[in-house]
Amino acid sequence: MTTRSSAVKWLAIAAILGTGAIHALEAQDAFGDAAYKGVLFAANGAGALVAAFGLYRNRRALGWLLGLLVAGGALLAYVASRTVGLPMLPAEPDEWLEPMGVASLVCEGLFLILFVIAQRARRRGR
Repeated sequence: MTTRSSAVKWLAIAAILGTGAIHALEAQDAFGDAAYKGVLFAANGAGALVAAFGLYRNRRALGWLLGLLVAGGALLAYVASRTVGLPMLPAEPDEWLEPMGVASLVCEGLFLILFVIAQRARRRGR
């Protein structure tokens, strides 16, 4: 493993754990909005832990692909919740800059960027 790929891996672990930690911390409030939203937040936290473990153990599907699902799904749900709303929940257009949401978006966006970098490096055989 090169120094660059090692740095990408460890940054990705930190990013996905950040995403999961934020969702785990916010899960209780999410249950108050709608039960399914709380379940999704808790599942995000658990999925992030599994993805981080997969990245650590160099298991591509478990790490990168599950992380892509966790981070990408959370980012898409965030955008949907602010624009069209989620099932049984109205849109929240005034909540775009909610601090925990922004922190989560930074983690998710970073993970997605690192995913692309890792996939390009993998195709080049590094």
